[in-house]
Amino acid sequence: MHYSLFIRCVAEFVGTAIMVGLGNGSVANVELKGTKGYQGGWVLIGFGYGIGVMIPALMFATISGAQINPAMTIGAAVVGNFPWQEVLPYIIAQLLGAFVGQLAVVIAYKPYYDRTTDAEAILGTFSTIDAAGSSLNGFVNEFLGTFLLVLGAVAMTADKVDSRADFIGLGFLVMCLVVSLGGATGPALNPARDIAPRILHAIWPFEYKGSSQFGYAWVPIVAPIAGAIAATVLWKYVFS
Repeated sequence: MHYSLFIRCVAEFVGTAIMVGLGNGSVANVELKGTKGYQGGWVLIGFGYGIGVMIPALMFATISGAQINPAMTIGAAVVGNFPWQEVLPYIIAQLLGAFVGQLAVVIAYKPYYDRTTDAEAILGTFSTIDAAGSSLNGFVNEFLGTFLLVLGAVAMTADKVDSRADFIGLGFLVMCLVVSLGGATGPALNPARDIAPRILHAIWPFEYKGSSQFGYAWVPIVAPIAGAIAATVLWKYVFS
C-alpha cells in the first residue's frame, strides 16, 4: 500500500518522537539525580536507544520507511533511493518529532531535573557533548558510528522483504554502536536527535542549565550526514 506524503511524514514525526523519548529517556534515567536508574551505567543507555530505534522501525517501516533520521533520508536521496522533493518534508517531520519526544522526557523527569545540579549531566539528557574537548574527535566518532549504522540498515533491508528480524537486528546494531563507539560524545548518529533537543535545552528555564554548547552542534549534524552518504554510496556502487 502506498501512503500519502502527509501520512508518511506523520509516521516520521511519531517515530522520531518515540526514538528520542525512549533513547533520551534512558539517558535521563541514568544521569538525573534521584531516579530509579541513577548511575545505572552506559549499557542501560545503549539498551534504551537500541529499543528506541527498533520500536519505531517495527511500527512504521511499511508506512514511511521509518527513516527517523535526516542523515538516513539524505543518504538515500543521494543514491536515488528516495525522491529529493520529499527530503525537506521528511526532515521537518523528524525535527519536530525529536523536539516533541524530548519535551516528553523533560515533562516526565521534571522533579529529577530540579534535583540535578550538574549542568553537563542535564545537557547530556538532551544532546551530545564533546567529552574530549575536540571537535575532530567528535566528528570521527559520529562519522564512523553513522557510517556503520546506515551501512547496516541498508544491508539488512536490501532484499526488500518486510522482515521483523531486520528491524530487531537494527535495534541491536544501534545498541552496540552506543555501547562501543558512543562513549566519546553521546552519540547522536542522527542530526534531528541532537539539534532539536539542544534547542529545547537552550529555551527551557533550568536552574542549573549551563551552556547548550552550540559551538559543537555542527558536528552531530555534518558528521552523520557525511557518514550516511558514504555508507549509501558504498552499498550502491560496490555491493548492489
